[in-house]
Amino acid sequence: MHAVIVGAGIIGLATAWRLVERGWSVTIVDPSPGEGASHAAAGMLAPASEVVWGQTPLYPLMMRSAERYPAFAERLAAASGHDLHYSRTETLVCAGDAADRASLIELADLQRSLGLAVDVITGSAARQLEPALAPGVAAAVRLSGDHSIDPRRVVAALLSLLGGSLVRHRVEALISDGTRTRGVALADGQNLVADQVVVCAGADAGQIEGMPELPLRRVWGDVLRLSAPRPLRPLVTRTIRGLVRGRPVYLVPRPDGSLVLGASVREDGVSGISAGGVHQLLRDIERVVPGVEECEITDITARARPGSPDDVPMIGRVDDGCVVSTGYFRHGILLTPLGSELTADLVTGAPPDDELLRTVDPNRFSLLRQGVPR
Repeated sequence: MHAVIVGAGIIGLATAWRLVERGWSVTIVDPSPGEGASHAAAGMLAPASEVVWGQTPLYPLMMRSAERYPAFAERLAAASGHDLHYSRTETLVCAGDAADRASLIELADLQRSLGLAVDVITGSAARQLEPALAPGVAAAVRLSGDHSIDPRRVVAALLSLLGGSLVRHRVEALISDGTRTRGVALADGQNLVADQVVVCAGADAGQIEGMPELPLRRVWGDVLRLSAPRPLRPLVTRTIRGLVRGRPVYLVPRPDGSLVLGASVREDGVSGISAGGVHQLLRDIERVVPGVEECEITDITARARPGSPDDVPMIGRVDDGCVVSTGYFRHGILLTPLGSELTADLVTGAPPDDELLRTVDPNRFSLLRQGVPR
């Protein structure tokens, strides 16, 4: 059996790898493999600190995928021989001032209600753990289950296993015989035939001719990569997430002493780097980790995340020959083990998890408009 995977971000590549493990042959089509949202992502595996009010259906997905991450990372590292910089070090969420402390404690109560491991500590206790924290940090939350990985290394590992299956072109349309999808048409005029087509094209999925209308939105984010001066290394040893005047900011350390600072959230349609977004990130992280001001900026990246109306992925069948897997928003890296497994199950006809499929059904929004209960 042969599948064409449209999109070589982390979701498309991980899905292709799972299909190969199940005995399928794959062709992965993308003009710029690994250069989309996955390239910008910091790689926080944060089922607790990503919990926000009003997103109840998303929490179980994040937790289930986080549980799968150790086995996923171990298998990928062993198969590829790549170091993924997978870290199980805890995350520290810090309140920039007293007002942010109140919000942080309210959020910690929500996290506890979901059964998550949460430990609220004072600002001075947080500074004992991370001396680089600012004196003004009013409180912090220790999240032992929130870890990190380097998405660029994950993508490189997957490409090392799948690189021979890549076609560097853009997919313009699905090819249908009138009843089901049979393949894809490329921008260079070439057609690829497949038993199954899997559309993992992120925010571009809805732009492919023949795809149903998907309620996707592009949510842009600016992300900086920094290098700390050697006398300051390591600047921090844990992922530091800050709440500064209600705005979230994060700093993720890497083993080589580099840091990832992010991420702005904007829907202004500006595909380039936002000066305002970068300024706000630097200003906010300075309130939490002042030493960032002494770091060198080595890279600034802006990419569009594919968001759905409820920020839950859209994974399901388009027809008997096509599956779509997109809409992961900020959670694509965390949801990779679960999302790629579910997508591969749909492609291969493995017994479905009906409750999970209802949660991520791409048609759920049209059903809600029609008043049909899910």
